[in-house]
Amino acid sequence: MIFVAVGTQLPFDRLVRSIDEWAASTPGRDVFAQIANGAYTPQHIEWARNILPTEFQARLEGCHLLVAHAGIGSILSALELGKPVIVLPRQALLGEHRNDHQLATAKRFGERGMVHVAQDETDLCRLLDQFETPVSEMKISSEASPELIRNLRQFISQATCNKRGA
Repeated sequence: MIFVAVGTQLPFDRLVRSIDEWAASTPGRDVFAQIANGAYTPQHIEWARNILPTEFQARLEGCHLLVAHAGIGSILSALELGKPVIVLPRQALLGEHRNDHQLATAKRFGERGMVHVAQDETDLCRLLDQFETPVSEMKISSEASPELIRNLRQFISQATCNKRGA
């Protein structure tokens, strides 16, 4: 199953419409989308405007691919489970968000090979076509690494020393 999630704060009709049109052209795909309160109503996929966190988790655990906006919560949740992720970032220029932080998030995770970033709707469909039976590429831990904890302690220690010396 392909699980599509747009988050709960804002609709993302561009993503939902693209997935719905792709599903219409590739029948037989099992797709479920959480679409929020958008204006576009899908015709070719199963969908719900909002789902409970428990259902989100169950659908994420049961999917073989997550397609989402570049929301950090969705990305990290999928990576913790070792699920492959395709993101289509919201763009402020298109009125999809207040700023372009999702472009930066997608770029950073994409550069690290942790997600596949769709640059536009055509690219999204191309990436979807490549995932007939996707295999997870990366799994992250839900706990901070010892290296991260060590670096944070060092940063806090230095900041505290600098504040005292100032």
